[in-house]
Amino acid sequence: MSSHKVEQRRLSYRGREFHFVSYDAQLANERRGVEAIPPMWYLMNEGKRRPVLPHVPGQELVELDEALLRWVDEQVFGLKPMLLQRQRK
Repeated sequence: MSSHKVEQRRLSYRGREFHFVSYDAQLANERRGVEAIPPMWYLMNEGKRRPVLPHVPGQELVELDEALLRWVDEQVFGLKPMLLQRQRK
């Protein structure tokens, strides 16, 4: 039995709301050809979930929020990591 505690983060960024939910690991199923998936953060959007990054229990919220928003910048808004580093300095 898993001891995973579901966590959620709702972040407002660039005029939009982003809802992230952590999910427990999933075991592999060789018969169905499904690989194992580690505990992950997912972006929830219109009833679907999109994998974002590994879930690390106890991670500092500031660090987590920065990582989630960095992913949003890169994957949702299409910004390059080098450009983001210059903007934050």
